[in-house]
Amino acid sequence: MGRRQKEDADSLPSGVLVIDKAQDMTSHDVVAIARGALKIRKIGHAGTLDPMATGVLVLLINKATKLQDLLMANVKVYDGTMKLGIVTDSQDAEGDPIEEKEVPAFSDQEVDDVFKEYVGAFEQIPPMVSAVKKDGVRLYKLARQGKVVERDPRPVRVESYQIHRTELPEVDFTVESSKGFYVRTYVHDIGQRLGCGAHLSALRRIRSGKIDLTNAIPAMDLKTIGREAILEKLISLEDLAKLLAEE
Repeated sequence: MGRRQKEDADSLPSGVLVIDKAQDMTSHDVVAIARGALKIRKIGHAGTLDPMATGVLVLLINKATKLQDLLMANVKVYDGTMKLGIVTDSQDAEGDPIEEKEVPAFSDQEVDDVFKEYVGAFEQIPPMVSAVKKDGVRLYKLARQGKVVERDPRPVRVESYQIHRTELPEVDFTVESSKGFYVRTYVHDIGQRLGCGAHLSALRRIRSGKIDLTNAIPAMDLKTIGREAILEKLISLEDLAKLLAEE
């Protein structure tokens, strides 16, 4: 970086913006909108959300991009809805159905017993529609070509879960999980254990580490509220350090 570029970077604000991502937007879409609204190129994010998902998307502004690995390592908390009886090729509602089965009249306890099997440390096989690389190529690019390749299982962890509603074929739940965890694969695997299959029909990230939706900016507001109003919501590097240090 040249001296002029470094001076420009030093003069720009740095910190974290918490965005409430809307459905049908990619995480990259949100970054692009923020770059245009703030006139800052150096913006990243700490943890991708699929287009179907909504909720907490942590944008890293300027010098905060150096904290990406630290913030991505935090546990995440999601609210989701599982729909039993239909398996899709993407493991969520955006994919095409590839298998349909009748849903037995499971009791609440029977459903809960299977959720209990997925607590603590275990392994997941990443879905084909994901950004994981195989021989240098992202899986979703292979999936677009109609290819299915062998994927290595990856270690993940579920800290806790809670089932809020069981009205078959739907189950609403909250799950607290590690970095690299696929909620749609979690739902797919639970559906397989129940014997009728399932896919993820709705997902909302409600917390990333200690960052939640309190004071989050709705993603579409980035286009309309103006630069100064956006910067008022910026969590400074100093305030972020205090937040991360809290017990």
